[in-house]
Amino acid sequence: MGAKTEAANRYIRQNKHRLNDQYRLQYHFMGEYGWINDPNGFIQYRGRYHLFYQHYPYGPVWGPMHWGHAVSEDLVTWSYLPVALAPDRAYDQDGCFSGSAIEKDGRLYLLYTGHVLTGSGPDEYRQTQNVACSDEGFVFAKLPVNPVIDIAQIPPNASKQDFRDPKVFQSGAHYYLVIGSNDCRRDGQVLLYRSPDLLNWEFVNVLAKGEGRLGSNWECPDLFRLGGRDVLLVSAQHVGGDALHNLHSAVALTGKADLAKGVFETDDFQALDDGFDFYAPQTTLDDKGRRLVVAWMDMWESAEPTRTWGHHWAGAMTLPREMILKDGRLCFKPIREIEKYRRNPSAWHDVGLDGEIELETGGDSYELQVTFEAGTAVEFGLKLRANETEETVLAYDRAQKMFRLNRDRSGRGPKGERRSAADLADNRLELRIFVDRCSVEVFIGEGVKVMTARIYPGRRATRVKLFSKGPCTVRSLRKWDIVTRTIGQGEERR
Repeated sequence: MGAKTEAANRYIRQNKHRLNDQYRLQYHFMGEYGWINDPNGFIQYRGRYHLFYQHYPYGPVWGPMHWGHAVSEDLVTWSYLPVALAPDRAYDQDGCFSGSAIEKDGRLYLLYTGHVLTGSGPDEYRQTQNVACSDEGFVFAKLPVNPVIDIAQIPPNASKQDFRDPKVFQSGAHYYLVIGSNDCRRDGQVLLYRSPDLLNWEFVNVLAKGEGRLGSNWECPDLFRLGGRDVLLVSAQHVGGDALHNLHSAVALTGKADLAKGVFETDDFQALDDGFDFYAPQTTLDDKGRRLVVAWMDMWESAEPTRTWGHHWAGAMTLPREMILKDGRLCFKPIREIEKYRRNPSAWHDVGLDGEIELETGGDSYELQVTFEAGTAVEFGLKLRANETEETVLAYDRAQKMFRLNRDRSGRGPKGERRSAADLADNRLELRIFVDRCSVEVFIGEGVKVMTARIYPGRRATRVKLFSKGPCTVRSLRKWDIVTRTIGQGEERR
């Protein structure tokens, strides 16, 4: 372990007592101290899930990126491990940027982007791809052959600066990397590379481009097969419009990949989440055959309340989701492991609703499952984390066939509303909702849409309310508190 890695771990141990826990999430992953953003190296290795992440351990601000590291048996209870990578080489001296992990010959390899500033301005930099390796998955050594993909291996029709976030996978006898890029003309694209051994790489082709539809730059690509089709995930910068609500949006393209030619034929695309806070997703395939995805539950160019309020932390991950392909569309299910953390169950059935009622329950960290029968109501829904002045509103507008998530009165944090088209099924709407102190995730129907948002209500905003404009019926509503914990460095049994 290098001196900078040891310094980062020591700083975390000495300062984590300073954390303010008011908005520390109860069952979502956060960093142990300081700043986190993109998930990296998400993999199941030797029977446990490993999650690495972009991390600045010295404060709740984006700084020279390190790789934080945690492990879990079940994707819910995580144990912090020592920082895996620190910027301490000439090729990564200003940041160990995002990347991925793969097992080869029993060893765990990390492939990541080395970031080096080349001038005084924030837009003057170069990026290369590098490899670190571990025999047991805990302590990593950067290889002497780095960079394994240097500036000279960038094709002429790609940015010489924005060249980052390698996602590695194996197909047949070869390893492949997809890397985020742009064409220098404000069009995002993904580059494909091939290798026999993870060390010697050749450029194959520009795999896919936005063709003017999907932003000026693509980050954090991911390519995999699901339900008989190929899926390419990208985090597209500087987009917007009806289909993609956020300036920076996580997008899934479905189609067919030809790895030999390095071409992805796109049939369709969709947003991965219709809320505010879902970016830089990364997937893995586990031993249960599930394609799992986790994302940074935050967004660039959005307020960071826990940073400005001096809480000494910023950033968290979404609840991991299982991805499935149904009728040509990606759908999402919360991981089933979360169910073993349910406590204090309560239930209501056949509740007539016309106006607003408050349930005899509440809290700040829970799961709700609710089925509305729409009746003749023009709008109906829930108000969560509510008190006299605060509420987060989840509502269905029948005339517009639109579900909306409104956080204008959700506390002192970011405001706004997101809407997502949704149809009733047999005049019913089913929701599965996860509330965790400063977050809400809403799964609509059978996960055909998901909406994620950060919220920052006061401590007394714990009420749950139902409302409708016109008569409808709550056929069923079940609630559970969710109780778990994350284990600090040194507590993990290995």
